Amino acid sequence: MMRLPKDFLKGSIPPLITPFKNGKVDYDAYAGLVEFQVKNGSHGILVNGTTSEPSTLTVEERNRTVDVAIEAARGKVPIVAATGSQSLAETVALTAHADNAGADALLIVTPYYIRPSQRGLIAYYGEVAKQTSLPWMIYHIPGRAAVSVTLDTLDQISRKNPHFVGMKHAVDDLGFVSTCLDHFGMDFRIFVGLEDLSYPMMTVGACGLMNAVGNLMPKKLSKMCELVWEGKMKQAQKIHYELFEINQAVFYDTNPQPMKYMMKKIGIMPKNEHRLPMMPASKELEKRLDGVLKRAGLLKAKPRKKAA
Repeated sequence: MMRLPKDFLKGSIPPLITPFKNGKVDYDAYAGLVEFQVKNGSHGILVNGTTSEPSTLTVEERNRTVDVAIEAARGKVPIVAATGSQSLAETVALTAHADNAGADALLIVTPYYIRPSQRGLIAYYGEVAKQTSLPWMIYHIPGRAAVSVTLDTLDQISRKNPHFVGMKHAVDDLGFVSTCLDHFGMDFRIFVGLEDLSYPMMTVGACGLMNAVGNLMPKKLSKMCELVWEGKMKQAQKIHYELFEINQAVFYDTNPQPMKYMMKKIGIMPKNEHRLPMMPASKELEKRLDGVLKRAGLLKAKPRKKAA
């Protein structure tokens, strides 16, 4: 496993949503979202993560969002490109483009729908790794991909692929994080992929967050990471509970449907548009999310009319 610079590839690296306009990717709005993250202290940008609705995008669209993110970030923060697919050929194409375009690191999801064996995962990642010399991580999200990775599989991948440096762990399994860090050492990059586990997972050694809620409240997520690094655990814990309800709200419906509504509602993005089969929030969900935003201090209550 390659050794990375101490301060590289860590902290809050939000998986940006994909803004659409009349059915097409709104690349101008996407560039604006990248600039918003840089301005608000995020430690990096994740392009084409689950929150981006990548399975609804073409290869050309996914490649273009990588290009736009790199251009908009202007080298101020690292760009991590998520280049995985259920298809090896597609993953290879996405990976090669991200590498050539100037991405700083890669995140490659376990092939979804297929439910491969552990032996198949090892061979798959071996083939993908031939396409790049960039540091890369596995995206471990069995709730969506329907396949888990074992410690033995991670170990074999690490031995065979020196640029493999970690994983995004989107599983309610804190023990596996400790197991991996005990085995690989604390330089092994583990990013938190479930909002509720952000603080707990960082306290046992996760290097940062790749959380959808970072689209909405980037400053708080970055601050929590920095407080943990400084050993100010009580202050970090306080932010954990300040984020508690809004973290849960991300999953009131399939991500990113709640997130896109909330971002539009508070003016971070111009339109709340999805591609089928994803749909905008229902009226009932909108009302519920409005309450969350108000309690989080992101949406001010309308002033009451004075009595005549």
